[in-house]
Amino acid sequence: MEKTEKVSPETIRKAEAWLRPQVDGQTQDEVRRLLLEDHDTLTESFYGELEFGTGGLRGIMGVGTMRMNRYTVGMATQGLANYILKNRPDSPSVAIAYDSRNQSSFFAQTAADVLSANGIRVFLFEELRPTPLLSFAVRYLNCTAGIVVTASHNPKEYNGYKVYWEDGAQVLPPHDKGIINEVRAVAGIGEVKFEGNPKLIQSPPQEVETSYLDQVNSLIHAKAEIAAAQDLSIVFTPIHGAGITLVPKALNRAGFRHVHIVESQAEPDGNFPTVVSPNPEEKEALHLALLVADEVNADLLMGNDPDADRVGVAIRNPQGQMALLSGNQAGSILIWYELMQWKKQDRLTGTQYIASTIVTSELFPAIASHFGVPCYKTLTGFKYIAGIIREMEGRGTFVAGGEESYGYLVGEFVRDKDAVISSVKFAEIAAWCKTNGKLMWDLLMEIYVECGLYYDELLSITRKGISGMKEIDEMMYRYRIEPPTTLAGSNVVEVVDIQESFSLNVLSGERNPLDLPKSNVLQFILADGSRVSVRPSGTEPKIKFYFSFCGTLKDPSEYRARVESMKSRVQKSKLELGV
Repeated sequence: MEKTEKVSPETIRKAEAWLRPQVDGQTQDEVRRLLLEDHDTLTESFYGELEFGTGGLRGIMGVGTMRMNRYTVGMATQGLANYILKNRPDSPSVAIAYDSRNQSSFFAQTAADVLSANGIRVFLFEELRPTPLLSFAVRYLNCTAGIVVTASHNPKEYNGYKVYWEDGAQVLPPHDKGIINEVRAVAGIGEVKFEGNPKLIQSPPQEVETSYLDQVNSLIHAKAEIAAAQDLSIVFTPIHGAGITLVPKALNRAGFRHVHIVESQAEPDGNFPTVVSPNPEEKEALHLALLVADEVNADLLMGNDPDADRVGVAIRNPQGQMALLSGNQAGSILIWYELMQWKKQDRLTGTQYIASTIVTSELFPAIASHFGVPCYKTLTGFKYIAGIIREMEGRGTFVAGGEESYGYLVGEFVRDKDAVISSVKFAEIAAWCKTNGKLMWDLLMEIYVECGLYYDELLSITRKGISGMKEIDEMMYRYRIEPPTTLAGSNVVEVVDIQESFSLNVLSGERNPLDLPKSNVLQFILADGSRVSVRPSGTEPKIKFYFSFCGTLKDPSEYRARVESMKSRVQKSKLELGV
């Protein structure tokens, strides 16, 4: 077979290793085609190994060691099985759920087969279900671990595989590194036990879902207000994902009777035909829902990502227009409302707390301070918030928490961000506001007046392929060796390098250690309290810039002018950072 100079010998070796009997004929035919005809795709598919990271797998679907397919999923699952059998050998079990993405059910079945072939009992959901239900099921069924097959909000070409441990949270140290090492120790496809044992695979009992919905309903504070706001109009879109299976049901159980589902996006479909990307962070993904909201004069709009752990929100502004909230704004409303209700019920006893991440708005801790509760901040990724909940068990009560990326949680019975809970809570807040003669927008303005005005903006830059990853690495290196001294007219007074575990006081030159796990994140803190954070994505070929500018708001009438001023500062900062 002709070897081209464009393809490295190692890439060709990896590809030819897939021309063996343990690989199915269709896959072998595609590998041969790539070797002969498509060297660019061959390189992208075989230049390395699809990395099993601390959160699991995520990648483009297709043949090759760098793609999501039966063999990469099988090897990852074999490594997980080996780790479970070494560390939890007594009657181990794993719960598995999946979303609407192409091949999600196939990958879920593949994982179930490999686990059962290794003597591990499997609870495999028969149909797609939201990620938070899997988190709940792991705890409810006393499972050793859990798996969700999803690529969250990524484009349709992607799929992924997230691993949960017995506490219902995504794996953290020491289990994450332990699983990674076992996955890397699987030398090849031939070591994977693909022939499943059907006797060890069963569906979770129906009581899992019923109990979960009961728990969701137990979180509601304003039952009287919901009953009084019978004309509250809600638009919901699952964006072709798993949210359709539980969110309408949960809203109905909570007492909301006017829920308008965006029918063109109601059917689960891994091609996501009505959107460019099924990401509720992006306005385009909610375009159809916004049209429906205007048609029915909705008070509230909510949209989930494919695995229903994130929710985008739009509300009416004083001009009667639907306004999309940022993740920080929606999370702030949710946390304010929860703490307000706990205070009203005299439940704030000194042991309650909230949690957020280092790139989430500083408004979260400002709200916590207003109510006299601590806010614990941790690394990006909801698994770290779940880790705080686990650490605080028996010592404190988690009220609520969230990330700027539209993921929130209320209560402790789920250990991941939960769009089912969040959707019910946002509907409750809308009902509470309506019966109290105000808009949710008015509530947001009240929060800004009481706790400070925070404007947050995310810039996400994609750089695909090997060259793109190199460019991202070079950007981070440059910011480390030559951090900015000023941004948007304000001096940089502190540089936080979480990868190197120190905080530098620019004025004094003093370095202080950080009490956080290492992560490739830089933060530039400005003299006025504003901050800019830079973080390469851990799951996508992206680098993200989080701009957070703060000030005061004396009156809601000043809001738009103050925000425009902050937007100008963000634009100036982008130019100064070269992005």
